Amino acid sequence: MTAQKAREPFELFAIRYARHTGRKGSDNIIGGDLHEDGSDLDYFVWVARRSDKTFVIDTGFDAPAAARRGRDLLRKPHDGLARLRIDAAAVEDVVLTHLHYDHAGTLSAFPRARFHVQDAEVSYATGRCMCHGFLRHPYDVEDVVSFVRHVYSSRVAFHDGTVELADGLSLHRIGGHTAGLQVVRVWTRRGWVVVASDASHLYLNMRSRLAFPAVYNVGDLLEGYETIHRLADSPDHVIPGHDPLVMHLYPPPSPDLEGIVVRLDCPPRGV
Repeated sequence: MTAQKAREPFELFAIRYARHTGRKGSDNIIGGDLHEDGSDLDYFVWVARRSDKTFVIDTGFDAPAAARRGRDLLRKPHDGLARLRIDAAAVEDVVLTHLHYDHAGTLSAFPRARFHVQDAEVSYATGRCMCHGFLRHPYDVEDVVSFVRHVYSSRVAFHDGTVELADGLSLHRIGGHTAGLQVVRVWTRRGWVVVASDASHLYLNMRSRLAFPAVYNVGDLLEGYETIHRLADSPDHVIPGHDPLVMHLYPPPSPDLEGIVVRLDCPPRGV
């Protein structure tokens, strides 16, 4: 896809809604040291917005899920959207990068939305692999059931591989972390940015080619690092799914949103 001068760029935001502290190196890297501290995780939903379209990317989790999983919920995802003057109840398009609990909960907060997901992800999350505790652990059965209800309500758009949802925004199946994980490529004022979601949890994972332990297919995960970098204009145009550095590297839209929302359509700051 070639950028056209006339194409209106998307504004692109990351909204931090939760965090997980006290992690070990082995929590973030296969083969990591059990005795060394590892990076904390931040949890995000993302927004791509321009005059004609608004896409919400992922829907996060709620307070009961935070309590069960030992995560710190900083704000409800839809409350974070409201800080950008986006009413979740009016959103028409939501991209679900995959169906893990921290990316596909709170679907009921989006009563008008159509949810965009990969065929392979739904087959995986509702198929025989979920008979294995290790593979089903990152899913929440009630979230999956809620998703299936939306399928039966004709509110899910299924995709197989690469698809352009709008001029300047496309989905690309990566797999690896889950069978149907997809990333979002967005045309912004600084060029092509890739919201990698869990194709790379941390900058460390993709830059050192180290796999995160929650994985379905390690080979696909490692190949995915190459794909997301081909899709982006530079390594600085790839946004990992859970790295706290994102909140330090990118500026807030306004001073009152410091620590809550950052702009990903701006170049990263030196830290």
